[in-house]
Parts: sequence; structure tokens; C-alpha cells
Amino acid sequence: MLWNWTRRILAGVLTAGVLWAPALAAEPETPAQTPSPWAYGALADSYAMGLVDDNYPSYIQDPLTQEQLEAMTAVAAGKLALLELPQRPADTAGLVVDTTRGGVMNALYQEAAAYELEGIEAGAEAFLTGLGVVQGDQNGDLRLADPCTYQEAMVMTERLILAVYDANDAGSKGLLWKAVNGDNTLYLLGTIHLDRSNAYPLHKSVRDALDEAQVVSFELDLNDQEGLAQLVSRQSYSDGTTLADHISPELYQRVQAAAESMGVGPHDLDGFKAWALASTFGTLSLQDDTTSANMMAIDMYINAYAVNAGKTIDAVETYDLQLDIFDGLSPEYQEAYLDSSLALYEAALSGQEVSEDAQAMAQAQEAQIAAMFDARKDRDPETFAAVYGKETVMDSGDELNVKLFTERDPGMIAAAAEYLETEGENTFFLAVGAGHMVDPGGIVSGLRDLGYTVELVP
Repeated sequence: MLWNWTRRILAGVLTAGVLWAPALAAEPETPAQTPSPWAYGALADSYAMGLVDDNYPSYIQDPLTQEQLEAMTAVAAGKLALLELPQRPADTAGLVVDTTRGGVMNALYQEAAAYELEGIEAGAEAFLTGLGVVQGDQNGDLRLADPCTYQEAMVMTERLILAVYDANDAGSKGLLWKAVNGDNTLYLLGTIHLDRSNAYPLHKSVRDALDEAQVVSFELDLNDQEGLAQLVSRQSYSDGTTLADHISPELYQRVQAAAESMGVGPHDLDGFKAWALASTFGTLSLQDDTTSANMMAIDMYINAYAVNAGKTIDAVETYDLQLDIFDGLSPEYQEAYLDSSLALYEAALSGQEVSEDAQAMAQAQEAQIAAMFDARKDRDPETFAAVYGKETVMDSGDELNVKLFTERDPGMIAAAAEYLETEGENTFFLAVGAGHMVDPGGIVSGLRDLGYTVELVP
């Protein structure tokens, strides 16, 4: 029974948009400072890579501090180290590192100068301007002696990381296909609703496809305030009951203990439905030490990138549809779902005593999700499909999986086909859970069966 639950939890992370909107999500603060329009394009990657956090509206226009500069260069150093490039003795003697624009350039150059990169011998100014990391003002003046704002340093760091990754054909490639019908193009990206395994930056091919698209579509519109309010509302009991009325006393006590480990009050979870907590604990159990502190799932990154670029946002499903799936689960299933998800979360806690079955289930889940992330990063849908085993998931007769796939894949295929049949010349980008892309019954083969040309992006 426990082994089957591993597949059920992974199925949700690969298919259901509501699962990456945690029950405990915090409300954003009212912005005090806004980025300049020229910095919008850097925000998604900057957040995803940890160059800014949720509080950036309180400091993004402020002068950069030495501590902030050190934190930024540490991010750059970490990302460049992942490339495992040939190293070189860095001749950076005489470079003044401070919080002026020139000092920030020198600090970033020092991180790059540790590696054999084209043009690195030319020095900080020539190297960074050659990559487009620094572009100067309208007159081309680099203003090297001017104090550097946080925003300027953030953009420089983001541009450096992306430029080096792009020059080395690096980055997470994702499961990306291109469908064509006449003058219409539809990019299809299979996502995993998690943030781990150094998912960022994404490969240039994904960012190029996003730049090309006029419309970017998801399972759900993350900008739909009414839908988000509905999500929050429907995750809670509204009939006067609480969690304790729907699950066994033993399971309720385990939830209380888990709440304490999360720093949540002893009864703060009482209002949430069993399936909502199961989704949250299942997602938490899949994170590891590579998960960003910002926890930006790929779908959220794509949405932020598209919104900041002024793209039209669309969705192929509604909040009602997805919420009805979970609300429609039987009480017995919801309790079992919470039990197994909590067991995986408990197994992930350091020092937590769990059963051998739960520990084995957690190890199997970890191996499977790591392999799926590797296949996604390498753009290897065959390996991804083999590791995931969608056919086994669908043949299980599981109450949730039948709803997640059998009842939804046909609608997604129809929505994708509708994009391809749009009048005129258009480019669309559709990002949905990777489980909907692969067979049996996936969007890619579904479009091919309808006669459209669908190829994996090289």
C-alpha cells in the first residue's frame, strides 16, 4: 500500500496546479519600492536564483551594501561552479571591490576570472561589456564611480550568470516540444511543480520560446485573484467541522506534531481539509537541500517571466475543475492520502523516528523524483516517462489518479489543438504538469494523432 502512495503523491506534483499553491502560503506585503522598467526582465531569474527575496520591494532601489554584494557574488560563484568549467589562475590584482558600479563589476569579474572563459583576459570592463552584462546609460557611460543600487547589482549578476550559461549551452533544458500548424506555433513545456536540483537558470531555448510567444498558458491562471481566493477558501472546512472530525485521533496527533516541527501553532491547521494538508505535506517531503529558499516552482517562474514581459496569460483549466477533483475524493481516501503524505514528511525530518516501510517509501520517492529532475534537465522525455511510469499510475485504479489523468488529458489536448487552430499567425506557450505530456494519453501524442507536427526542441 505504501509503495502505491509514492506514485500517487508524485502524480499530483506532476499534474495538479493546486498542489503548488500551499495551504500555508503567506500574503504578499504592499510594495514600497518598484523596480525600474528596464529591470523587469531580470526579476524572474533573479528571484529564482536567490538574488532577491520576497522583501525586495523594501530595498531594491536602495544603495547596495557590502554585505549584499558578498551575498550576490556568492550566488554567482555557486552557479558558475556547477558548470565545472576549466579553471585558470585568476589575475585580479589591483581590482578595487566596493559598492560603486565599477566595484561591483570588479567583484563579478573576479568570480568569472576563475574559469577559462572567452574574452576573460581582456579585463573586467571589456569582458562584462562584451557579454552585455553592463550596458551603460543612454550615452554609453558606464558610470563606474557612481554608487551602485541593489537593482543595478542584481541585473549585472543575473546577466553574468545567464551569459556564461548560454555561452556553454548550459541550464535546465526542460521537457520542451514545438507543435506547428500553418502559421501557428505552440511550445509545450512539461513542468514539475517543485523547486529543487538547481533547476535555475533555465536553458536559453526555453527562455527564447517564452520571448517568442504572445500568449503564455498554464493549467490555472496564477494571476486570477478570484480563483486564488477560491483556492484559499475551499482548502478549509466551511460546515463547522474541523480536521479532528474527519480523521482518526492518532493521525490528528501526528498532524499536531508536524505542525510543531514547522513552527505552526498547535491548532493552526485544524481548519484545513485533509486533502489540502496531504498536498502540502507531500510537496514538502519532496524538497531537499537544493530547494531554493524562495521555493519558486517552474510554473511560477514561467508566470513571473511572462507577466514581467507583458505577455497575455491564459489557462486551460479552471480552479473549480481542479478543486472539485480534490473535494470529490472520498473521506476514506482523503484520510489515507494525508496519512501517507505525512509519513513521507516525517521521514524527511532529521532525527524523526519512522517505520521501516515509511523510510523505504521515502527513499524510493527520493530516487524517483531525482531521476525525473535529471531527465527533465537533460530534455530526455523517454527516460522521464520510463522513470515516471504513467501507465502503471493510470492502471492502478486509484481514485485520485483516474481524475488527474483520465478526466483531464483529453481536455488539455483539445485546448492545445484550439491554440493551433487560431486564426492568423500566432505563437503560444503552454506549461502544464509533465504527467500530462507523456503517454499514455499525453498531449504530445494526442496532437500528433490529430495530424499536427510536434517535435522535441533540439
